[in-house]
Amino acid sequence: MFIIRKILGSIILFFSWVFTPKGVDRESEAQAEINKQTEKLKLYQFQACPFCIKVRRAMKRMSLNIETRDAMNNAEYRDELGRDGGAIKVPCLRIEDDKGKYTWMYESSDIIQYLQSQFG
Repeated sequence: MFIIRKILGSIILFFSWVFTPKGVDRESEAQAEINKQTEKLKLYQFQACPFCIKVRRAMKRMSLNIETRDAMNNAEYRDELGRDGGAIKVPCLRIEDDKGKYTWMYESSDIIQYLQSQFG
């Protein structure tokens, strides 16, 4: 099963790379403002997870500079996700509010809908 996942993951990553979506062109000031807003967002993900790829592609289409955290290969991020988010499940978007409080959003469709409502 591991070998099949590895092969399929590689194929998915390859096609995602080949068909990378084009991002939105914004004025530099507008993009700088969006970059400032996205500093409070972190995406916990696995590199070859199809749902994580779906979210990363949406981020690329919207030209969002959101830090991605590899919860598969980084024990610290995996522990954070389980301890603070409540489940080791990806994708998960950590949203920090102005008071420093975190909200953890799971499900790729919900994450994309949230990003579109904020930046789309």
